[in-house]
Amino acid sequence: MPSSQSTGASAPDVATLQLATRDLVGIALHSVAAATGDVSLAQFRMLWTLAAIGPSSSVDVAQALGVGASSVTRLADRLQNSGYLARGSEPTNRRVVTLDLTEAGHGLVKRVLQWREDELTRVLSQLEPEERAGMVAGLRAMHRVVGEEYASETGPLPL
Repeated sequence: MPSSQSTGASAPDVATLQLATRDLVGIALHSVAAATGDVSLAQFRMLWTLAAIGPSSSVDVAQALGVGASSVTRLADRLQNSGYLARGSEPTNRRVVTLDLTEAGHGLVKRVLQWREDELTRVLSQLEPEERAGMVAGLRAMHRVVGEEYASETGPLPL
């Protein structure tokens, strides 16, 4: 791993990105707590993944999340008990467990994402237009460099 000195990135620049990472992760974590109150981040990741990929086998969900099948089983148990997830089976192979969001699960994902959008809008509205434009341009440039390097095979891991 190259040091910040050998790549031209300054230590203060790296520290600023570390701070931005903390801020954005903080907003993501707070959105789950504020909009749900009873779902952990890991549980929300599973709900968001199912919202993105649709009804899927538990094996496919585990692969999308990058976790083991036993982790998916435990998460599914809690989410089913909370009314956010429904289990089923494939008609051609009843041994395959399928997972799908209930109406309540879809609503929860929608509320969390709406809370995030509202909070990000609030934060952005407090910046001067030039600051906002510069930040957005910088983040777009960073995404061009990072691309999908940190995405799973089914897309970016939801947070």
